[in-house]
Formats: sequence, C-alpha cells, structure tokens
Amino acid sequence: MDDTVLVLNGPNLNLLGKRQPEIYGHATLADVEDLCRTTAGSFGLRAECRQSNAEHVLIDAIHEFRVGAAGIVINAGAYTHTSVAILDALNACEVPVIECHISNVHRREAFRHHSYISAAATAVMAGFGIHGYALAIRHLAHLRSREG
Repeated sequence: MDDTVLVLNGPNLNLLGKRQPEIYGHATLADVEDLCRTTAGSFGLRAECRQSNAEHVLIDAIHEFRVGAAGIVINAGAYTHTSVAILDALNACEVPVIECHISNVHRREAFRHHSYISAAATAVMAGFGIHGYALAIRHLAHLRSREG
C-alpha cells in the first residue's frame, strides 16, 4: 500500500486567510498544506496537497488516488452541497475518505447542512478549524495501523 494521503481542497479554498476570516480564520492554504505534510510525516505518511476551483480537476485527482493510497482527505468546498459527480468519484474509491470542513457547516446556512460527500465518507470533520485536517490524517494513520 502506498503511504500517500491525498489532501484535496475545492473551490475558493485558495483564498483561505483572505475570504471571510471570521468564519475560516486567518490561516492560509499554505498553512493548511504545511500542517498536513507535518502531520502525515509524523505517521510515516506523505501528504500530496492539491486545490482546484474546477470540479473535473478534483474528480481527476480522486480517480488518481482511489486505489492504493493511504486515503483521501477532502474539503470539497461548495461542491460538498452540489456535486453528485464528486460523490460518484468517491464511491469508486477503495481507500478511506475523510470529509473535512473548517467551519461547522451545521451552524451555517441551511443549504450547507446537506453533504453529498458524506455518503461516501468514512468519517466527517467539521468545525475544528484547520486542525480538522490534522485529525483526519491522524485517523487515516489509525485506520492504516489496524490493517497492517
């Protein structure tokens, strides 16, 4: 099994630290990626971090890592609430998938309460800030250790 965790961020997450800091905080996407690489490394894993505003690019990344990777951590942004195509890609995964949201989506607008991604997720992190990414990677490492 590969030791790579795909950390996949969707639309507008490239604006972390600038877009609605009262909701998402002041950490940047680079901060998230550094946290993910450091956390993964502490478990002998490697984080491959990608971000795109384009749905098809996210789907292509899921296809690339759907077999053999240590797992996928995905914050699909607004696509969480709209994309059956991303759900279908995740349903084809043979690796654990952790859905991750910086904010607690259940304390926000009603349309954010439904997630297509959750139907394919092994676990969901919401409201932990960027620390949720580290928790997600930690959980993937835990799952991996149970398999070995």
